[in-house]
Amino acid sequence: MTSVWSALQDVRKVSGMTKPSQANAEVFQRAVDEIAHATEHLLADLVTSAPPKDREVEREKARARNAKRFGQPAAS
Repeated sequence: MTSVWSALQDVRKVSGMTKPSQANAEVFQRAVDEIAHATEHLLADLVTSAPPKDREVEREKARARNAKRFGQPAAS
């Protein structure tokens, strides 16, 4: 579903329209479908040797960076 949403955004940006006219609706939807399909294949076929990231670990790293950059947040 995410790839369909991003494909829709891509087609909107490239075409310059948020909602196509009836005359262009079929072509617009076909472009969305083709881009979503290509995106799904791309994401399925990507290869990496990096280990998967843990969201909680990344969140803590971001907090540490922010504390170093901006100082400790005020106690609430």
